[in-house]
Amino acid sequence: MGDAARSGDGHHVLIGGRRWRASDPELPEDVRHRLVHHLMDARRAVAAARRAGDREAERRARTRVHTAKTGLGERGTPWWEQPLPDRRARWEEALRHLDP
Repeated sequence: MGDAARSGDGHHVLIGGRRWRASDPELPEDVRHRLVHHLMDARRAVAAARRAGDREAERRARTRVHTAKTGLGERGTPWWEQPLPDRRARWEEALRHLDP
């Protein structure tokens, strides 16, 4: 995560004095790459929908952001509280919804 510092327990990253949940460290690199790609694409779609004043497109894009962040382990049940099979099911479910 570039300039981000991890908390002592590794559960969070510290950016600009704010604490954010870290991505699941057990994510396979190809899965992480796909989820981050979906996240960035969805964030661009949120911005475009806002510029266009399209509330429905913005809602759909925000749902995609949430799904990608959940797949990364940054939302939902904290990854450190889940056994690995549940974590794997979480990222696989996210990709089922996000991949075309």
